[in-house]
Amino acid sequence: MIDVNIMLAMPSLLEPLYIAFGWLTRVLYNFFGNYGLAIIFLTIIVRGALIPLNIKSQKSMLKMQALSGKQAELQRKYGDDKEKYQQALMDMQKENGAGGLSGCLLPFLQLIFIWPIFRIVSGPLIYLSQVSTDNINSMIELGKGMGEKVIGPAVTATNHIGLVKALAENAQFLNECIKRGFIKMEQIVDLHFLGMDLTMTPAYDPRLYIQDPKTYFPLLVFPVLVLATSILSMELTKIMKPGYKEEKEAKQREKNNPARKGQSGQDSSTENTMKIMNWMLPGVMLFTTFTMPAAMGLYWVVGSIMGIITQVIVYFMFTKPYEKKKAEVEAKKEAVFKKSGKLAAEGAANGEGSAKGKKNKKH
Repeated sequence: MIDVNIMLAMPSLLEPLYIAFGWLTRVLYNFFGNYGLAIIFLTIIVRGALIPLNIKSQKSMLKMQALSGKQAELQRKYGDDKEKYQQALMDMQKENGAGGLSGCLLPFLQLIFIWPIFRIVSGPLIYLSQVSTDNINSMIELGKGMGEKVIGPAVTATNHIGLVKALAENAQFLNECIKRGFIKMEQIVDLHFLGMDLTMTPAYDPRLYIQDPKTYFPLLVFPVLVLATSILSMELTKIMKPGYKEEKEAKQREKNNPARKGQSGQDSSTENTMKIMNWMLPGVMLFTTFTMPAAMGLYWVVGSIMGIITQVIVYFMFTKPYEKKKAEVEAKKEAVFKKSGKLAAEGAANGEGSAKGKKNKKH
């Protein structure tokens, strides 16, 4: 199992993000009065803010594909001189507004944003209830003094899900904390959504489903949806990428032509490696869903749905028009080629007929 405290041991450089995300979550929680809705709309806002970057990345990728012919020319021109080739390639991309850091920046930001989200769902008393860290540490010490079963041994100031549960389930502990001024009654937050406790972690141990089916069976919805949305997003990425139909047709022709199978061994190996890597991501996400609070699974599900919506928007706004224009250009080229071939054939036929006429006249 992944130690969730590893995710919390990030540099203080991310503290401004923790504060900003915590403030936004608190505003949403106070507005909706529901923890699940606060997480959902936080995800929509965060992922929605990344849509322009996603669009820019897609446009850059389309421009790169449109320049593939010129890139091949540069490869032929500079041959083995990789330094000149790379410089010429960068200049060409810069002139045409292709390339850039948007493609790398998007996944990096998505990864970075996991930490503040996880910090919030692991430390709701800090970010939702605004209880001070000193008071949280005091409550942890008090709970440990009352026995390990009250809050558990793994509770910390930044990862205090066990403390939240103790305050909700142990009346004696709650009264003592209020009496000592560590927390106020109005600072106790409800962390349920549709009857599910979002502080709980979905279980992979079947015994827990037998012991407490009402708690653990509903939580299975998060791992199932995380896996389903991840696979759907992966398939849409493949289907909606530029040139997918041509690539699929080329593979089918290669499959039907045994003579070409041996030539593509290296390509097939690379493709198989990519397939394995693509399937690893949903597997990793599924595994981590069973090691973190259910609120984190809710974030991933909504984030995946937002990603799918973005993919569809980008496809119909940019990819599909690009494919249509590309098909029109190819059709025009083919028409010109056929016309040139027809004229050449007619010219050859006329020349042959003229030669025969002269020969007959001579005789």
